[in-house]
Amino acid sequence: MEQNVGGVDRTARLIGGPLAAVVGALALVGTVPGGTALGAGLLAAGLILFGTGVTQFCLLHRLLGINTCPR
Repeated sequence: MEQNVGGVDRTARLIGGPLAAVVGALALVGTVPGGTALGAGLLAAGLILFGTGVTQFCLLHRLLGINTCPR
């Protein structure tokens, strides 16, 4: 896999992903209002964002021809 996520994009994913996942988990257990669908969506999106930040590879970026990695 060729890295295509870097710089500010990667930092935003590594910070925003876990935050979205935590809010999603809290919505799933009812601590934060929003419902099950929103909670599940935020949890999934947060995990995907964090995973793409860690691996520095995003399939959507590849399909769109976007590369934010300086290498």
